[in-house]
Order: sequence, then C-alpha cells, then structure tokens
Amino acid sequence: MVVFHEIRLHGRGGQGTVSAAALMALAAFEDGFEAQAFPKFGSERRGAPVEAYVRISRSPIRSHNQVYCPDALVIQDASLLRSEPLLSGLKSGGLIILNGEAPADLETDAFHWFCLPASEIGERHLGRPLPNTVLLGALAAATRWVGLAALEKAVAKHLSKKGEAMVKANIEALRQGYGEIEEQEAHCS
Repeated sequence: MVVFHEIRLHGRGGQGTVSAAALMALAAFEDGFEAQAFPKFGSERRGAPVEAYVRISRSPIRSHNQVYCPDALVIQDASLLRSEPLLSGLKSGGLIILNGEAPADLETDAFHWFCLPASEIGERHLGRPLPNTVLLGALAAATRWVGLAALEKAVAKHLSKKGEAMVKANIEALRQGYGEIEEQEAHCS
C-alpha cells in the first residue's frame, strides 16, 4: 500500500509555521515514514506571509518542489484567507485546519473544515499566542497520519534546548489541539 500525503501550511512570520512543518516531518520519521519539510519565504520579516510544506510517504520521496495540490492545509492566521488564495489547489474533499472560525462567505462544502481557537490555546499554555503546536495536534487528530506520541517525541527533541518547561508547555498545547478535534468529531457522529 502506497501512502503519500502532502500538507501545505500557511501563517505569518513569527507564528512558527516553519517549525510546525519540521515537527510534522520529525513525527512522521518517528512513526516510520519517509518525510520532508521545507519553507517558502517572501520577505523574511515578522508578520509577512509564510508557507511551508510537508510530504509524508511510506516510500522514498522523489519530489522536491513546493506542494501545489495538498491533501491538507493548516492555516495559522485566518486573515490570510482574505489576502491569499490559500484554498487554491487543495484536493476536493481536502482537509483544512484553521486557527479561528471559518468565514461565512467562503465555499466550505467542497472541503472538510476543522476550526479551533489555536492562538488562544497557545496563549494559555505558552504565554504567547503561538498556534503552531496546537494546530499540529489538531492535524494529527483529524488525519491520523502521524500519532500523538510521535508528535510529542518530536516536540521534546526539537525544543529540548529551550528547557523542560517549554517542552512541557508545547506538549500540553499539542494535546489540547488533538483533544479539540476529537471532541468536534464526537459531536458530529
């Protein structure tokens, strides 16, 4: 069975978009997949739009270009929906994990949306409105492409130099994002 997933992450400089992509790839490695993660920068400044890409596969990944037709989008800043064509290329029935509420005037029927207040959750756990680990937990719960335990290990390894308190806070944020999606799915069934 060939497993190949492509994810495109959108955010603003300073929100941890590139780190989120790296963490997802590290978690995929933990779960025995091949993976790659890489960013695309415009102007490298805080607040500027940033894209990052992740590929997860059971076999070697030969593509090294940006992701044009993702299976899933992670949108760390809902205001980008007004300024960028974020949904462009998303596969029909694709998954969108959004920090915030889905705008009422967007076409939502063609995609599977999960919306959560990731910045608020990040603020609670990290002391700053960083949505990235919260949204990774949500993505893991919605897709099951990587396990929560693998994400926790990736966070612990990636953030170990920032201290135990930072690792613990990010893991708690990750777990809450995961739990938010599990709760949304339970209400829909």
